[in-house]
Amino acid sequence: MASQMITKRHLLLLLPALALATLVSSAQTKSVPDAIESYVQPYVDSMNFSGVVLVREDDKVIFEKSYGFANREQQKKNTAETQFHIASVSMQFTAAAVLRLVDSGELKLSDTVDRFVPVVEGADKITIRDLLIQRSGLPDINGLPDYDQVLQEHQTPASLVKKIEGRPLLFDPGTKYLHEEHSAYNLLALIVEKKTGLPFAAALERLVFKPLGLASTGVDDDFVKDSARLARGYEPVETSALAPGKTIHWSGKTGNASVYTTAPDLAKWVHALFNGRALTATSRDEVLDTSVRVGYGWFRGENKRLGRKAYYMNGRAPGFASFVCYLPERKLTVIVLSNIYSSATSTIGYDIAALTLGLPYKPLTFRKTSLNPKELQSCTGEFQFGPDFFVPNGKVSLTSNGRELSLRWPDGSRSPLIPLDPDHFVDRAYWEEVRIERDPSGNPSSIVYSDFRGKALPQ
Repeated sequence: MASQMITKRHLLLLLPALALATLVSSAQTKSVPDAIESYVQPYVDSMNFSGVVLVREDDKVIFEKSYGFANREQQKKNTAETQFHIASVSMQFTAAAVLRLVDSGELKLSDTVDRFVPVVEGADKITIRDLLIQRSGLPDINGLPDYDQVLQEHQTPASLVKKIEGRPLLFDPGTKYLHEEHSAYNLLALIVEKKTGLPFAAALERLVFKPLGLASTGVDDDFVKDSARLARGYEPVETSALAPGKTIHWSGKTGNASVYTTAPDLAKWVHALFNGRALTATSRDEVLDTSVRVGYGWFRGENKRLGRKAYYMNGRAPGFASFVCYLPERKLTVIVLSNIYSSATSTIGYDIAALTLGLPYKPLTFRKTSLNPKELQSCTGEFQFGPDFFVPNGKVSLTSNGRELSLRWPDGSRSPLIPLDPDHFVDRAYWEEVRIERDPSGNPSSIVYSDFRGKALPQ
C-alpha cells in the first residue's frame, strides 16, 4: 500500500483498544500461560502470525513461545534466538543513541540542526528535541513518489537526508505532531554519525547495544555479517496464503526502521530503559515524560482499556511486524515479533496484556462457512471516504473474484478481507474491522473501516 496510507494509520494502530479486542469477556479458567497459548494458536493456524511472543513481569518471564517458520522454504522454525526486523520500534534505539550523546555532553536537546546539517530547510529552527518527539515539520521521505525506488538501492543517512533537501517544512517546528516522521529519524542517524565519526550501525553498537549486553541486536545496513539467524519476511496473499515479502535495502530505513533483534534482547532493552541504567536520570525522564504523547520511539499515556499508564510502539516493514508494550505499574512487558507483514501483532499484544491483567479480551474466530459467489457479489461497490480518512477523501472499492472479497485502495493495492460474520470482515493486511451497512433493498449503502464511514457511490 502507498506509504501515505501506512503513515496515516500508524497512530490509529496504537489506540488503547482495537475493534476486534473490546468488550468481550473470556473466562479465566486456565492459567495465564495456557490462556495465552490458546489465544495465539488461531492466529498461527490461519497464517496471520509467525514469530515469538514474550511476556515478562519485572524480572520473571511468565510466557515465551516461538511459532511458525523463520524460513518457510527451508522449514526452519522460529526460535527465541531468531532475529526479526522490528520496523518503527527501531526508533527507540536511535533515540537512545542520541540521549547517550546528550548524557556525555556531546549534544544538547536544544541544539538546532544547522550545527550539523545546515542544508535541511528550517535547520536553524529545528532542535534535536523536535526530531526526537517527531515535531520537526520535515517532509516525510516515505511519502515521496520515488520512495519505492529508494528502497531498491543502498542508502546512507546522508543520501536519505538529501532526498528532502530544499523541500519546505510542513509546519513550524515544535508546534504539533502530524504523523510518524521517518525523515526526522534519518536526520538523527546522520547527526549520530557526525558526532561519533562512525557509520550508524557501528555507532549504535558502541553507544547502545554493547553497553546493554544486546548481543543479538544490530542495524541492517545491507552488510550484516552473520545473517543466518535473521528471519525471512512474508506477506499475506488472499485470505489464507503467504508469499515471500518484498525485498528491500534496509539501509533505506536507517534510523527509523533498520534494527533487527530477538524477543529476549528486546525485553532486556525495555527492562534496562525503565528499570535499569540505560540512560541518566535526566534523559530517562525525557523518555518517560507524558506531557507529549509521542516521542523517543514510544507512544505513552493512560490506556483506557488496560486501566493504567502504558508505553507502547508497533511497526510494520516489508515482511515483518512488531509490537512492544510496557505497563510501569505492574512492570509488565509484552512483546510480539512476527515475520508476516500484518498488523495482527498489535491486536495480539493488547489482548495478551488484557488477558494477563485479568481483563476482557476476544479470541479470534472466523466464519465457519465461506461466502458463495452471489453473497460476495452482493458486497461489492465503490465507497467515498472523507478528509479525515487514512487516505484523505479516498475512494475504495470492495471487489470479488468469485472466491473471496478484497478492498482496493486508491493506489491500486489490495487488502484481502477475511469473513468473520455476515457483512463483517477483517482486513488481513492491516487487521482493521470492515463492516457493510445496507439500505432497505439490501444493497451496500456504506462501509465502516475502523472508525471511518465511506458512503456508497452510484454504480
